[in-house]
Amino acid sequence: MPTDIIMPQMGESIVEGTITKWLKKPGDKVQRDEPLFEISTDKVDAEIPAPASGILQEIKVTEGTTVGVNTVVGTISVDGESAAAPAKPSAPPKAAPTASESSAGVPPAVAGASRPRTQTPETPPAAEKKPAAQHEEEEQEARSSPLVRKIACEHGVSLSQISGTGLGGRITKQDIMSFIESQGSSQPAPATPSAPAQPAAAAPAPRPATPAAYPGDLVPVTNMRKIIAQRMIESRRTSAHVHCMYEVDFTRIVNLRNKHKAGFEQRHGARLTFMPFFVRAAVIALQQWPIINASLEGDNIRYHRHINMGIAVALDWGLIVPVLKNAGDLNFLGLQRGITDLGERARTKKLKPEDVEGSTFTVTNPGQFGAVFGLPIINQPNSAIMGVGGITKQPMVITDKDGADSIAIRSVVHLTLGYDHRLIDGAVADQFMDLVKKTLQTWSEEVG
Repeated sequence: MPTDIIMPQMGESIVEGTITKWLKKPGDKVQRDEPLFEISTDKVDAEIPAPASGILQEIKVTEGTTVGVNTVVGTISVDGESAAAPAKPSAPPKAAPTASESSAGVPPAVAGASRPRTQTPETPPAAEKKPAAQHEEEEQEARSSPLVRKIACEHGVSLSQISGTGLGGRITKQDIMSFIESQGSSQPAPATPSAPAQPAAAAPAPRPATPAAYPGDLVPVTNMRKIIAQRMIESRRTSAHVHCMYEVDFTRIVNLRNKHKAGFEQRHGARLTFMPFFVRAAVIALQQWPIINASLEGDNIRYHRHINMGIAVALDWGLIVPVLKNAGDLNFLGLQRGITDLGERARTKKLKPEDVEGSTFTVTNPGQFGAVFGLPIINQPNSAIMGVGGITKQPMVITDKDGADSIAIRSVVHLTLGYDHRLIDGAVADQFMDLVKKTLQTWSEEVG
């Protein structure tokens, strides 16, 4: 019998995923654990390995389609069996064409792109004879997560007012946030695009994948971009953002790295980068000022026991913040190895949902692209984020131990702290950053 390929459950709270790309076509040979297709969920984008070796016999769910976990999306015939592979992927489940399917012909140009969600057919069980309002409310409760119901309760929203775009009409977090944002309008925002529906067969053949869309193309927003947009707006609306910026003489660190980077890589098999210096300095300051590592929970402050460091990683298809857990318990080598591992797995779509959860503080590095400094948005539910600017050589006034001044060429970096003024006072933020600055300028730890 052929082996079924199923949509995996990427975490307890994940109920569906979007197939963004098939890496094989029907008739291709596949090896067990070889990357077979890519998916996008509310948490991460990931490559899914083949469950068995053989021939990809059939693709049951096409690219851009969203289906529930454990849905069979294709089949593999084991070696020696008849593959009988179809020439083309079969159509998605027998749902009637909807407005959201009208963009089926958009090229999968942007890595990780996902078309608007389509709804798989479900036959609902016969409804019990209850009052209509009660039945509708219970049905909506069953088609939403605890998080969605919590948000609905906090904002005084009845779930019966919302049309779910998830599997079987399930109400997603994005659905309820969009509905809340639309309050004040005459009508709630539509859950799906309003472009005219077209039969799938009439869609033009997609162009070969390219690094970016062609000028003039209209492409659907990817799942990742939707989530980024939602979280950035949510953060701006939630936190009272304030920023402070510090200029740091980074010459000591630059010289130290230049001295040790060759030997470091030979001994440990990992490149020596600047990021663990910034992370280590932040950890030391967070231990001194735990309020920066805390979070607001209603009318309470949660002081976190551990420092879970979010490390922003820029990808070709968006931005993700994997989390280095228990960063305060790691030495310098452990920080470098952890940062390298998270970055590599983010870029190769090997992150798991737990890898992007639980951060208590975030570091982002716009300076790698040449920015002098940035004013980053807080990564909720964190209360602060540190931005690292570019490292440049500048003339600086140097004062020696006798108080004499001179001008010298120094390596300089500008660090910015974005913090939530509801929780963190400016004096505390400045003292935190002053300690980060002093740690970097007087670095004394062994690099390893």
